[in-house]
Formats: sequence, C-alpha cells, structure tokens
Amino acid sequence: MTLVQMQPRSANANPVHQTVDEAMEADGPQVCDDMTVEVALAVMASARAGHLLVCDEDGVCTGLVTHAGLATVRDSAAYTDQVRLRDLLGDRRPLASPLTTMAEAENARRHRRLDALPVVDKQGGALGAVPLAH
Repeated sequence: MTLVQMQPRSANANPVHQTVDEAMEADGPQVCDDMTVEVALAVMASARAGHLLVCDEDGVCTGLVTHAGLATVRDSAAYTDQVRLRDLLGDRRPLASPLTTMAEAENARRHRRLDALPVVDKQGGALGAVPLAH
C-alpha cells in the first residue's frame, strides 16, 4: 500500500491546504478483490458508479477501479473471463490518508493518470474516494 501523504496538515479555507477528507465522496461501492472484471462491470452499472473501491479478504483497501479501466482490460486481446480485480491492481495504486491535501492528490493524479483516489483509515480500511479533476 502506498500512501500519498501521512503528515498532519491544518485544514483552512485555502484550497491548497484543503484535505481529501473534506472533498471525499464517502460510502461508494466496495467490492472484494477476487471479483472478476465482468462482475465488477455489472456491479458498477447497477450502482450507477464510475468507480469501485477494491478491498482484500481482510477489508484492507487495495485500490480503485474505473469503468474505463475495466472496459480497456475486457477489450484487450489477453483478456479472459477469469481475470480478477486483484490481478489488475497489484501493489501499484496510491492511496490517501484523510489528511492528504488536495494539492498532493492532484499531484498524484498528474503523475499516475488517476480519475479518483481511494481514501483509507490507519488500518487500510476504505473510507471513500476523492474524484480528481482533469
């Protein structure tokens, strides 16, 4: 798990210092990492969500998948109906603590081409996600 920011910051009216906790969309759909791509796409469609937070069997958030990302995987030549979300995420997705500033989150978006950033508690449990501007 790669946290983007772990140091406390003061939250004030300055958007540079606004934390992801203040901009986070809570209670989004969460799924287990053993779910297949096809099932994840169906869950996303039924929830009318643009992304899913992915957790392992211990409830630790391992990342986030988007509809566009899953559709790209599904449409690739190497795709089979056995591909699971854990196969896609590995340990490469950044995660944010609630104290991560929006400026730091936007920096992660630019360098990693993210649509949203998962926000996790100290134990790695998913709290929600913050959408990032493009």
